[in-house]
Amino acid sequence: MTVQTQSSSVWSIVLAGGEGERIRPCIQQWLGSPVPKQYCTFVGTRSMLQHTWDRANQVVLPLRKVTVVGRTHQQGLDHHFKRQNEGTLIFQPRNCDTAPGIFLPLTYVRAWDPQSVVVLFPSDHFIFPEDRFVTTVRRAVRAVEFLTDRMILLGVRPSHLELDYGWMSVGGAVGWSEGACIRRMQSFVEKPDLADGMRLMSEGALWNTLVLVAKVETLWKSGWLCFPDMMERFEQLRRSIGSPAEGTTLQAIYQEMPSRSFSRHVLQSPAVQLGVMELDGVLWSDWGRPERIVETLQSLGKKPAFPMEAFRGSAVSSIPQTNREMGYL
Repeated sequence: MTVQTQSSSVWSIVLAGGEGERIRPCIQQWLGSPVPKQYCTFVGTRSMLQHTWDRANQVVLPLRKVTVVGRTHQQGLDHHFKRQNEGTLIFQPRNCDTAPGIFLPLTYVRAWDPQSVVVLFPSDHFIFPEDRFVTTVRRAVRAVEFLTDRMILLGVRPSHLELDYGWMSVGGAVGWSEGACIRRMQSFVEKPDLADGMRLMSEGALWNTLVLVAKVETLWKSGWLCFPDMMERFEQLRRSIGSPAEGTTLQAIYQEMPSRSFSRHVLQSPAVQLGVMELDGVLWSDWGRPERIVETLQSLGKKPAFPMEAFRGSAVSSIPQTNREMGYL
């Protein structure tokens, strides 16, 4: 089946609420303070968050961009928000893992535009080249206009055995968008052990980027399927948006907000229908570890903005051969 373009409005949710614990010591040595990595400029002149905003702005209108950040991140955001058209900032009262970090901004998008499509953009990933990535995201947006009950994840073919990532086993085609195939998600494994990782790689499984495209209502329903206790709190918030009680309600629901992982509780749920579109010809890396940052910049011949000695001690693994095969060296 071929996807037909419809007219739903599209919103982006930029996930920037993490603290980057694993890379914190390197940043502390570099900058003298533990700045969350999404606010750092590791190469060039833009921070990771600014890169993510610029990618999102190529997919959706800038004013339909919602960024969720930590309550303690105000200082890091000051110079970022001097730029215009960066949409809406939402401060989460505390970090309760990835599921609340996604459903908090989704609550606002659903209150403002419940029939829309939403795209999730993590802010701590390296992506090159960006134009190929943006083209694939646009195809996924068009796909959910037809596959309305399915959430579509972007997947990357692995270059090496990486046990810190989520892995997606994929099946047959469920649709096409401008020549790109949307395949059925057969199973999802978050951070597999060595044996499972080797099996998944041999079976052609893909890495999960957590770049997700879905109808707002489809994503909202997945929350109710997987953690109704959390969703009851966000329903309370939704009813208060725009009222004088909004701020106090937000604080109240986070007093006992449960910690939930979106990958473990939603993506691994057999009740949730997922599709996968492969991110082809794109170098993607989750910069959650310092060695990945060093390897990526070395593979591209890019000059880092940080002193290499602050990061090199952690960069113990070699550059994947696949990077050479794909022409990034």
